[in-house]
Formats: sequence, C-alpha cells, structure tokens
Amino acid sequence: MQIEVMRCIFPMVRVFTISRGSRSAAEVLTVHVQDGVHHGWGECVPYARYGESLSSVEQQIVGLPGDVTRAALQDLLPAGAARNAVDCALWDLECKRAGKRFWELAGYPTPAPVQTAYTLSLSTPEVMQAKAAENAYRPLLKIKLGTPDDMVRLEAVRAGAPNARLIVDANEGWTVEEYAELVPHLLRLGVELVEQPLPADADDALLDLPRPVPICADESCHDRTSLPDLVGKYDIVNIKLDKTGGLTEALGLRKAARVEGYDIFIGCMVGSSLAMAPAVLLAQGAEFVDLDGPLLLAKDREAALVYDDTGMHPPEAALWG
Repeated sequence: MQIEVMRCIFPMVRVFTISRGSRSAAEVLTVHVQDGVHHGWGECVPYARYGESLSSVEQQIVGLPGDVTRAALQDLLPAGAARNAVDCALWDLECKRAGKRFWELAGYPTPAPVQTAYTLSLSTPEVMQAKAAENAYRPLLKIKLGTPDDMVRLEAVRAGAPNARLIVDANEGWTVEEYAELVPHLLRLGVELVEQPLPADADDALLDLPRPVPICADESCHDRTSLPDLVGKYDIVNIKLDKTGGLTEALGLRKAARVEGYDIFIGCMVGSSLAMAPAVLLAQGAEFVDLDGPLLLAKDREAALVYDDTGMHPPEAALWG
C-alpha cells in the first residue's frame, strides 16, 4: 500500500476570526492511500493550539509503514491531525475494497441529513449584528466570542437574529470573573450552550461555578482518556476528528461519553467537504452539530457535500466512505 500526503489551500469567503487570531484560507493536508486498485482519501487540519503544523503533521504521516492498518495506527500515532487523516483514508479504502458504504461496513443505520450550526466570526458588534441578520434563517447560529467586550456582541447578535437558536464559543478566552458576569445574560438571551469558556489548563475553576447554561468541553476533550478530567466541569463533549485522531477513536469516544451521561457535540476545524464527510456519519443522533467548514470556503472539493433546507447530507461515495 502507498501513502501520499499533499498540502492543499482553500480560500475562505471572508477572513475568519476567533479569540486566538484570524485566517483567510484553510490550509489542510490531504492523505491518499491506495493498493494499486482501490483508493482511500482523508483530510486533516493541523492546529497550532495543539503544537501542530503542516510540516510536523506531514512528517508523522510520511514516516508510517506502508502496511499500516487502522488497528496498528492507533498505537503508531497519538491522537491528533496526522492520525485522523490516515485513519479516515483507511476507512475509505476499506469501503472501496468491500464495495460498501461506511455505515454498511461498520453496522450502523443508514444516515440522514443533520442540521449544522453556522458560525459567526468574531468581529465588531456592528458587523456581527449584520451577519446575524443575514443568516437569521439558519436553524442554529454559533457565535465566536472570548474577549472582555463580549456582552455588547451578544446583544448585537440577538438583535440581528431575534428568533434564532444561539450557542457561543469562547475558545478559552474568558476569565472566571468574565464567565460569572456573563452567565445571567446568556440565560436572558436564550443561549443554549457555552463552549470552552475557560482555558483547558484552568478549567478546574468550573467545579465551583454554576452551570445554568450547559458547558461544552472542546480544548479540554480530545479522546477517551480526557473523560475522567471532565467530571463535574462539563455537561457536553465536543468531538472533533482532528482531536480524537480519526473516526475510529471518535466512535469510541462518542460511545464512552454517552455512558458517562454527556450530551454530544460534533465539531470541526475549518476544512473542506472531505474533512466533514466522516463527521456527518459521526453526527447521527448528536444533540449539537457544527460542521459548517465548507460553508465558510470560497471553493470546495469537486464532490462536495450537499447543504440544503433539510440539513447537511451524508457524503456520496465519490467523496468518502
């Protein structure tokens, strides 16, 4: 079997900003595995927050043996972007070899479209209000926050989309004091979820804070080994393929989190339809889904996912799985 890795750049519709910085394009790694007859594809988005770069992740992938299996891969690479792209490519290869769709191969029900959040980039209150109004028809809006001036942004978004369902993501940007000050207003404005309000290395403070609005672990939850540290702090876990290191571990994390009583949030980095495709299948039955990466791009893969009024549709075989 041959493993190839390629760098791809997908320009974004507009600059996308979170509390850590801005980007104008999604820089991804595409993995191609083939056995001479069948081909499998995967994509990952290296994330500097987790010590990853395009080069470091590429080196991890090219160092793998050509006969690697999905089972062996779980021990050869740690949870992260590199293992994700290869794991998903190997799943795709297995599907192509078997002539079956992923859900048939893995024994899951036929997937249905899922409703995804649409993310409003961090900006001035005026811009965020305008974007909220422009997208008020969408079923769920996700607001990027994480600054000392978030109250005015929250009010602006709610004014722009008075009837929309709202969730917020602070990206570790709040202090304990800012969180405590904002919580009553989150309730007043109908926010349904707060994602990672405090830094992952300081989230023990959540043990002593009220959680009237459910709190979702993102940077604090990577794979199943993260679960013991979440007890008493979080109500929901955000499962991202680039954090778990692929669909294999993500399925295990979803099952284990359910057993522990957590609700499920399926999230993503900003990537193309190839990165989202396995996550659409993972998102079946999840309480919250945020797989809007392709909607933020100016150009996507040729065999792109379909987004319409019924939701985000499962991938065609030409794309993945």
